[in-house]
Amino acid sequence: MKIHEYQAKEIFGKWGIPVPNGRVATDPDEAGKVCEMINGPPWVVKAQVHAGGRGKGGGVKVVMEKDAVVSTAKSLLGSSLVTPQTGPEGVKVNQVLIEEGVDIDREFYLGMVVDRAAAMPAMIFSPAGGMSIEEVAAQTPELIWTECVDPATGWMPYQARNLAYRLDPLPSTETLRELINVMANLYKVFMSLDCSLVEINPLIITKAGKVLALDAKLNIDDNALFRQKEIVKLEDTSGTDPLELTAAAYNLNYIRLDGNIGAMVNGAGLAMATMDLIKGAGAEPANFLDVGGGATEEMITKGFEIILGDDRVRAILVNIFGGILRCDVLARGVVAAAQKSRIQVPLIVRLEGTNVDEGRKILEGSGLKFLVAKDLSEAAGLVAAQVSGESGS
Repeated sequence: MKIHEYQAKEIFGKWGIPVPNGRVATDPDEAGKVCEMINGPPWVVKAQVHAGGRGKGGGVKVVMEKDAVVSTAKSLLGSSLVTPQTGPEGVKVNQVLIEEGVDIDREFYLGMVVDRAAAMPAMIFSPAGGMSIEEVAAQTPELIWTECVDPATGWMPYQARNLAYRLDPLPSTETLRELINVMANLYKVFMSLDCSLVEINPLIITKAGKVLALDAKLNIDDNALFRQKEIVKLEDTSGTDPLELTAAAYNLNYIRLDGNIGAMVNGAGLAMATMDLIKGAGAEPANFLDVGGGATEEMITKGFEIILGDDRVRAILVNIFGGILRCDVLARGVVAAAQKSRIQVPLIVRLEGTNVDEGRKILEGSGLKFLVAKDLSEAAGLVAAQVSGESGS
């Protein structure tokens, strides 16, 4: 689960991580009123969307006049912001954060993630702040400094010194103390709120020697949301694909993609393999849809409705390995969905596993048109035939 920058900064403030003074506005008039409450000029107007790279997309503006704050807010609000982390359609901007401008002396990157190779949380610090950390890691990996944290002991003061004292030149003693304190508090936020990512880019030192989190990104592990009831209240779904919201309501794992072959699979690994199969056949997957092992007929029917809600879909591939989800249950769900949804595109079904023969009989006796594949190779061939048939027409 993602939250907006302004929400993350409110959390940072409660946990002792200093942030610039700022407020949110949802319309241009409100932006003008907010501007009067914030020290300036300059002011910084920042689009609040769940996507990185906002600056490159024109979603962060530094302005010197109140009228410019209002006009910038007006141009951003209601627009679709396209960044390197969004699709070409962009993400709609419903609110902007207006902050005081600050005198920046130095910029850093500071973040916390789970290092899966080390099986530990890891603090990442870099003197190359304000840049894409992915680009820094690829081009100058020596500027990425990491400290893994043993959960049994937690974040230790010496680890903060290991990171901070690599800076050249060293900040003042008081500034170093503030920087080390921010690192300790960032770890507390990460652990206490069940985060999968906490990121400050850039973390700055002002010309007065103060440490400030100029940006804030905070993602929460979905599996831990039952422990984070206050955080759940912060979720903004306005920028989420409606089909993904519908899928979540039925406990379906669905991600919309850019292709034209819909896929319904049980198990994330099989779903990834199925997408590779579709691409290998010369097509592109329209979605990732994992119905899981406990899918019911209702869930399968709803899954078909979601796939068909994407008007780019030209064929559907159902690839099920029956284990917990028996093939006969899946087949009945497919038939019910086909009858209810009036599927007008070719439907390719590949079943294997528990009760597979019974499942195939249900499909064959339904009176509906299915292309039943015996194995993955045949399924790939049927997908390829649909793709070539469409291109030929």
